[in-house]
Amino acid sequence: MLIPRLLPVYLEPEPTPSFFAQFEYLRSLSGGLVEWLAPAHLAGPLNPSADAVVLPDLTGLAYRMTPEFKTVTAPILVITSEFGTVSMWDWEIRDYLRRRDVDTVAPTSLEEFHDICRALAVKKTLPQSTMLAYQDDLGGGKQPDIFKRFYWWEEECVSDLKRSFGVSVERRSFRALAARAAAIPDQRVQDAKVRTGKTVPMVGLTERAKEEGLRLYLALNDELDETPNVIAAGINCLNESATSPTTPCLAWNLLFEERGLIWGCEADLTSMITKYITYQSLRVPVIMTNLYPFLMKNAALKHEKIPYFPTVDKPENHILVAHCGFLGVVPQSFATEWTLKPRVLEIVDPNAHAIDARIAEGPTTILKITSTMDSLTVTPSVITNYEQYANSDCLNGAVLRVEDGYRFVENLPSHHAVLATGDITRRLDVVSNVLGLGVQHV
Repeated sequence: MLIPRLLPVYLEPEPTPSFFAQFEYLRSLSGGLVEWLAPAHLAGPLNPSADAVVLPDLTGLAYRMTPEFKTVTAPILVITSEFGTVSMWDWEIRDYLRRRDVDTVAPTSLEEFHDICRALAVKKTLPQSTMLAYQDDLGGGKQPDIFKRFYWWEEECVSDLKRSFGVSVERRSFRALAARAAAIPDQRVQDAKVRTGKTVPMVGLTERAKEEGLRLYLALNDELDETPNVIAAGINCLNESATSPTTPCLAWNLLFEERGLIWGCEADLTSMITKYITYQSLRVPVIMTNLYPFLMKNAALKHEKIPYFPTVDKPENHILVAHCGFLGVVPQSFATEWTLKPRVLEIVDPNAHAIDARIAEGPTTILKITSTMDSLTVTPSVITNYEQYANSDCLNGAVLRVEDGYRFVENLPSHHAVLATGDITRRLDVVSNVLGLGVQHV
């Protein structure tokens, strides 16, 4: 992650003692997340390398400097208390500026201040970053009737990611990756087995299944060593499952824990960018999974091979979430329970595996970038419990409750969604302002 530069700005002809006092508070409170530039006057030339402008101290001069504020192109942060927040006395100035088309960002807690700093780092890092997508046969595969529908396969999606965030997408051959994995020396695989066997719980896997999973992990690790600035990677692992004798679930877990790599099931670029932005800005657990609203009835039940949804009050406001037989790919550090188990879906190789894991019950935020790449859909929810269905494609899924299931389904951007632990709607509102994103509350 690149370090953002913040430019402290004063309004008076010269910086005042109160400006310097608050500036020192901010320097100590920023915790090394930013680089501070030399203070400048709002009306003077502003350092073009600044990633954001910070107002540590405000006075009534702000009412007479609207034209100067409008010349600022970087985000304007109002952090005027010694606690890393906006001062209550500055709400009038913020409102005055807002109503004259000058938007400002004002944290209400030190946590939000740090969120803003990390979001600025995300914004600065993305234009120098790459996401990898391993795929070969988008029009073929095991389930082409389903996979041909997805926006993340389109060139428009790739170009929109570049336009909105500056991030590049590099498509690579899944066949070539599988061949590289097959050629990994046996000794490297055995060494990795010894090392991971001490830290990665596995149940029911054959020795070959373990080794195939580790081969793919080692091949991906080698490719990351050879490729600079990769922030996320995904594989078209289901539709092209005939390409490999394994699945990448173990690899994604290890590569996140060891390298911080964001992963994309089915090479879903929109889930990858959503998870990267959210995790790197807010440092909360994030996963990708499938949504099965109770409202969808038989269409959802048939896909998961389950006979019924659990009995709940107001079923129209509930969603079953599951992916590849369990909740989804959950890194060990995000999980309350975690075990690597044999595959569940028949579509993948018999030697494949899946992660059986849970994240914390309670408040959970459902979010996803929209296809225009200019906003996030955000829905607060609650994980109420986990459900298990024997002999199904949902051996351990979670049940989520939302406020309005009809509105939720009507505004969904995808069947893939990102779950973030906790109610982070306010924090997303704050960081979206510095990322140049809108927020659609569903």
